[in-house]
Amino acid sequence: MCFDGVGLPNIAINIAKGTVAPDLELVYDEGTFSARPARLPLSIGNPTIVTGATAVISMFELFAFYLQGGLVDVGFLGAAQIDRFGNINTTVIGGDYDRPATRLPGSGGAADIAINAREVFVIMRQSRRSFVENIDFRTSPGNLGGAEAAAETRRRQGWNGRGPTVVVTDLGIYHFNERGEMRLDSLHPGVSVRDARETVAWDLAVAPEVASTPPPTDEELRLIRVELDPGRAYTG
Repeated sequence: MCFDGVGLPNIAINIAKGTVAPDLELVYDEGTFSARPARLPLSIGNPTIVTGATAVISMFELFAFYLQGGLVDVGFLGAAQIDRFGNINTTVIGGDYDRPATRLPGSGGAADIAINAREVFVIMRQSRRSFVENIDFRTSPGNLGGAEAAAETRRRQGWNGRGPTVVVTDLGIYHFNERGEMRLDSLHPGVSVRDARETVAWDLAVAPEVASTPPPTDEELRLIRVELDPGRAYTG
């Protein structure tokens, strides 16, 4: 069971469902189960989200009985800012909370997903503005200040999830090491370790042997360009 969002996570999940994971069950945070949208929704309130759904329930039921009940295997999140430990900011940039330079949409269900989905996958574009040493506001906890602190907090608070496990960007793929810190494990074609380091505001941990991400298959490209995002709303 996969807790979906709009944008890039939605594309990734629907590609998986159309290729390697046909039994994947999509859950949107407004309460629809197993939907098969005719087109990618532009927002979580887009009516296309209910297309083909097997059930539509209230948000309270979804969060209280399914997510907090430990029934969601993977939650997908995006971020405006992320730090080395996978803590996410989608609330404010610059200044303080009351007078920020930029006010963002906020948490929505992201904080609940971050602590209750068994695994958390993050998909976002990579730059020094987004991969920062210190996030301006912690909307959704990742590994807090490190793996040990995060494990203790999860145990004490009774959180279901084990935190972020992978971050996928337009440059590469990151997992988390034993310290709970993001580690570069794979680079996309044409990207170098230097490129990745230059777009991260901290001293990036790099795997001893960095893999090369396989390019998308013809079928994956067809799904994106013909079925999922023909108008290039997210991939243009």
